[in-house]
Amino acid sequence: MKNLNLKYHKLLNQIKNASPFENYDISIILGSGLGNFASKIEIINSLDTSEIVDYPPSTVVGHAGKIHFAKYGKKKILLFQGRIHFYEGYKIDESVLPVFIAHNLNCKNILLTNAAGGVNPEFSAGDLMLTNSFISFNIKKELTELIGLANIDSRNRMKDFPSKYLNEKIKSAALKSKVFLKEGVYWYNTGPTYETSAEVQMSSKSGADAVGMSTAHEAIFASYLGMNVCAISCITNMAAGISPVKLSHSEVTETANRVAEIFEELVKNFIKLI
Repeated sequence: MKNLNLKYHKLLNQIKNASPFENYDISIILGSGLGNFASKIEIINSLDTSEIVDYPPSTVVGHAGKIHFAKYGKKKILLFQGRIHFYEGYKIDESVLPVFIAHNLNCKNILLTNAAGGVNPEFSAGDLMLTNSFISFNIKKELTELIGLANIDSRNRMKDFPSKYLNEKIKSAALKSKVFLKEGVYWYNTGPTYETSAEVQMSSKSGADAVGMSTAHEAIFASYLGMNVCAISCITNMAAGISPVKLSHSEVTETANRVAEIFEELVKNFIKLI
């Protein structure tokens, strides 16, 4: 952490100077096609990440590259419209930068969202899945080099991961929103290519319900920092070997846009409950 504080000293100062609040009730990272949520809450101030010193530029369609300081009702929200992907060629400390920023702005809760491919045959494109666990061995080497396995063990951060408290709030919000919320395990793939049929079969046999190229490293890092972590996946397509259709990023964003209103209602009701 000391090295990160030193590396991102100027960045943190710039963001703290732009922030209208000293602390936040929740931070939300918006995944592919889910960025429209920013228009549904009260934006107090915004920063374009291209104007932030040392902030890596997003290269993926559907990730606007903005940080919003916002409110919804009485709740203060730190909103990342777009994320930094490991598969874009960035280092792990760059990929978890939004989490690091949220922690430094005194945010105790974080909601991570993403677009994911469905592995569970009972899922359909357009479903929303609450993550109850992660399979993330593809990234653990880089994470342990960043934070140190001994630090994770000594702090014992992973006992409540994802946060049972936040997951129960999301389930309550789903009932209030009349959203049929699925629940399952998220398999992290480093990307940038979609999984092969054989990889999907392997992930299914390992207990995965959905596969994606983000979120797991952010979630683990946030938990290490002592934050309460939860995650929602928008199942935008069925994974290779399950769907007969060739996978494409346009399919991902189109499906996310189709269910945006349902997603937004769920998240707004969730915010009210925390």
